[in-house]
Amino acid sequence: MKIVIVLIFQFIYTTVDAQVTPIDTDRPDQTESAFLVPEKWLQFEAGFNFQKNDANEKEILSPTLLSKYGLSKRVELRLITTIKTYSSPTIPFSNVNGTGLDVVEAGAKIALFEQKKLVPKTSFIFHFGIPSFSSPKFKPDKVVPNFRFTMQHSLSAKTSLGYNLGCEWDGVTNDPAYIYTLTLGYNLAEKWYSYIEGFGGFKKQDLPQHNIDGGLAYLISDNFKTDLSSGFGLGRAAPKWYIALGASVRFKTKK
Repeated sequence: MKIVIVLIFQFIYTTVDAQVTPIDTDRPDQTESAFLVPEKWLQFEAGFNFQKNDANEKEILSPTLLSKYGLSKRVELRLITTIKTYSSPTIPFSNVNGTGLDVVEAGAKIALFEQKKLVPKTSFIFHFGIPSFSSPKFKPDKVVPNFRFTMQHSLSAKTSLGYNLGCEWDGVTNDPAYIYTLTLGYNLAEKWYSYIEGFGGFKKQDLPQHNIDGGLAYLISDNFKTDLSSGFGLGRAAPKWYIALGASVRFKTKK
């Protein structure tokens, strides 16, 4: 236990190189950042989510963990692991419950363009969900790919506009869901960040999903950040609401 505590404080107070900016994360919003983890840095972004899909169905992610490694200045390696719990009603009067490892996703983020006038800072993210790396109850029929282009404009010293466009598959059908996100971020103070966001998706023969969320993040140190977010769905197809709490930390692996 003492070793764990020492490691946590070491992560939080690791001295940052003069050329490395404070930690940038993909959470808490749904809009993935266009920025990469610095080269030879390891970063973990953990979240605990509670989501109410409808009056009787809920799911809990406890935790979801995004692990990232800066392979070079233009390439970031990514691994997503999630422990998922769900509860849904059956007929007649009972519930189906389950907990297990959701599909593990491996992929990368690749830097494409820097911001220049009207051209946003742009990166490309892709993942492959691997069926064999999941609990039987969450195992898809086939490999689950997804990708997105993530763009970001710095509008001022305190304000940024981020947006994503991409596709994702569910591992059951061959029809993709076309996803979008749009986030307006604002630095409230030196260590406080806030955002408001719209996001959703469209899929053939399904009702579209649209959602609104917002949240806050606090920079405890250049290497450690916490966050709180919540949102709700618009329309019958979207989840009713969710709330999430998270923390992100990074450290340099080599000098």
